[in-house]
Amino acid sequence: MNDDRALTETELLYQQDGSLRSVEATVTGVEPESRLIALDSTVAFPGGGGQPCDEGTLTRLADGRQWPLLSARKAGVVVWHEAGDGALPDVGDSVRVELDWERRYRLMRMHTALHVLCGVVFRDYGALVTGGNMGPDRARMDFEMDSADFTPERVAEIERRANEELRAGRDVRVQILPRDEAFQIPDLIRTKINLLPEGIPEVRTVEIVGLDLQADGGTHVSNTREVGTLHVVGTRSKGKANKRLEIELTDPSEASGTSNGEDQTA
Repeated sequence: MNDDRALTETELLYQQDGSLRSVEATVTGVEPESRLIALDSTVAFPGGGGQPCDEGTLTRLADGRQWPLLSARKAGVVVWHEAGDGALPDVGDSVRVELDWERRYRLMRMHTALHVLCGVVFRDYGALVTGGNMGPDRARMDFEMDSADFTPERVAEIERRANEELRAGRDVRVQILPRDEAFQIPDLIRTKINLLPEGIPEVRTVEIVGLDLQADGGTHVSNTREVGTLHVVGTRSKGKANKRLEIELTDPSEASGTSNGEDQTA
């Protein structure tokens, strides 16, 4: 494989604006055996923090040749895009990355819902997150919580309070801060174990205004009203002080007729 350090750093457009659905980019590296393509910029989230990587399509602008975008992953400062069958583009070619927006938007709604859930549980019960994972349709979050506190009544209370916060229409703000400045924020890390890499110069934070502020690298909607209604559909005890909540969402458009945001292109 190419030395990722020798390639052009990929500009991570999704970090600043999760609403971008596509971008025109330049191919900076190709790995034919693994069918990986490096680009100088991307809207594709490469996975991490429990959020799956994006899918979509890659199109060569010169001739319209198209490949399915099967996955994306980050190695060092480079995001590699896995392309489907067919001869790959060459270094220097211009391509268009276009996301499977329906899938991405569902993941954004789910991720914001998990942050609201985390914010409520931390604010009201002081419980840290011990794990989590999400898909477009269902997600889970584990908390450090005693069995005595993990009752059906408590779970119903958490669900009710989370939905109150979603309906409050809280803005979601993203900032990238110098490391030293970020770590002046109280309770920046809401996980039991600090998963931030050592020595990173900047920290990306996601704030649900008035509820939650923490370090996070994934994509989110811009306001909690976009999430819909959160339903706790399963609970599980993963040990004496490790409790799991499994959630699904009701799409707000089912009730209001709203759309999944406006089409935006970088």
